[in-house]
Amino acid sequence: MSTVPGAGAGAGAAVHTLPDIGADPAATTALAADLDAAGFTVDRVDALWGTEAAASLHRGSRVAALRALAARETSPLGTLATLFVLGLPTSRADAAAAFPTAGLDAVVAAGLLRVCDTDAAVVEPTVDLRPYAFVDDLGAGSWWIVSDLGELALGHAISEEHVLGIGGATTTLSGLQLPVPVRTVLDLGTGCGIQAMHARRFAEHVVATDISRRALDIARFNAQLNGIDGIDFRYGSLFEPVAGERFDRIVSNPPFVITPRRPGVPSYEYRDGGMVGDALVETVLRGLSDHLEPGGTAQLLGNWEYHWGVDGLDRVRGWFADTDLDAWVIERERQDPTSYAETWIRDGGTKPGTPEFDTLMGAWLDDFADRRVTGVGFGYVVVRRALPGGTASLRRFERVPETLGSNPAGLGATVARVLDAAAWLADHDDAALAVAHLTVAGDVTEERYYWPGNDDPTVMTLVQGGGLGRRVDADTALAAFVGACDGDLSVAAIVGALAQITGVDEQVLAADLLPAARDLVLDGLLLPA
Repeated sequence: MSTVPGAGAGAGAAVHTLPDIGADPAATTALAADLDAAGFTVDRVDALWGTEAAASLHRGSRVAALRALAARETSPLGTLATLFVLGLPTSRADAAAAFPTAGLDAVVAAGLLRVCDTDAAVVEPTVDLRPYAFVDDLGAGSWWIVSDLGELALGHAISEEHVLGIGGATTTLSGLQLPVPVRTVLDLGTGCGIQAMHARRFAEHVVATDISRRALDIARFNAQLNGIDGIDFRYGSLFEPVAGERFDRIVSNPPFVITPRRPGVPSYEYRDGGMVGDALVETVLRGLSDHLEPGGTAQLLGNWEYHWGVDGLDRVRGWFADTDLDAWVIERERQDPTSYAETWIRDGGTKPGTPEFDTLMGAWLDDFADRRVTGVGFGYVVVRRALPGGTASLRRFERVPETLGSNPAGLGATVARVLDAAAWLADHDDAALAVAHLTVAGDVTEERYYWPGNDDPTVMTLVQGGGLGRRVDADTALAAFVGACDGDLSVAAIVGALAQITGVDEQVLAADLLPAARDLVLDGLLLPA
């Protein structure tokens, strides 16, 4: 998934009140027509300035892009890119030429542009508006996404009411969504609305909530701009707007950032939930069972704290105690308190080396020290509520810091496969597994390493090409077992044949191979035929 990279207008920009965002359907339809006619897409914008300049924009410099634009004739596409990707002003005449259908006045009225305070012949952007391209199990798609201007465009730190655009966490969560059709989805903390828009591709109806009215206005505008219906936007905190309701799926990138609750420390609506430590993530996870239909699933992102002598994943495990929820928690990263504080202080636009940065660092480190926090984990949470009369069959809490496999459409299909595999394994005890027929997944290969001159391998590793890119060390028996899983023979038949060939007791071999086979099925390296 990708967005057009952007840089800002630089320091010195005037401070303005955040504009109200919204337009009537006719004006929004006309605006979309102008964006489409100009070719305002990820590929076309990147082509305006080339690969090197696009990469430079990702690193926060717009110089190469500006040089490339200067060498081109003025065009509606160039004007749109200048305004909304680079965050720079343009002449009213050029802006009017870029919006022949909607009209410049309608774009200003919608809150996307404003007339410059010092020169009425110039207009400047009030929001970030850029094309966004993605691929999911339904195919390739593209939208235009409005969010608030970042610190580079503003020339100062962002406001506490800032509505975030598309970043790495956004694309991670959208890729985690299950590509399985359902009736209803809840997007908890919708922000600019991107998760709700992705969810709508697989759902009949979506409810999107947020504690920020501005976020809801922008999310509603984004859905309207891209012709997406079926989303109900509701104001309120956490599950309050959906009290008493249940959903087939819940997705959430909640405001999980751990921020000191101290005077002078800004609290940003898009990332700070207003609770101490990781209590917001705990509250969301504990509330899932009350709002999921039986068999319903949830995919979320979150942070969790490590306390002195207490493992972070053990704390998360405790949040699921005495629930009917399957839980799969994947920790992708762990930061020490200093690195975590630096990351999020910079995210708010406060620069290192300034007195403000040092003050905030002190507040963060004091908070962590007072609560005996030794680190913060970040990762994914996948949940499924048991069917009536059922119990949780999947409780997996793991660290997967390595590079993932190849997943052009995201991890959603992998998540769905793991949940299906967990349910299948729960229904198959060892006796049932023994008579089952398994096949090797198409993305699995085997690596072998030899000492020079030796005919027998010293190391054999099963490698998963997609999904989480699992690497499983295998001894001779396991490698031979997996190699024989082509769907023709049952597990018991393969074990029996291997026992006869190797001279190992069949029951002893089965005791080794059946648990390994279960793990490989859960990880997706082996599939029930």
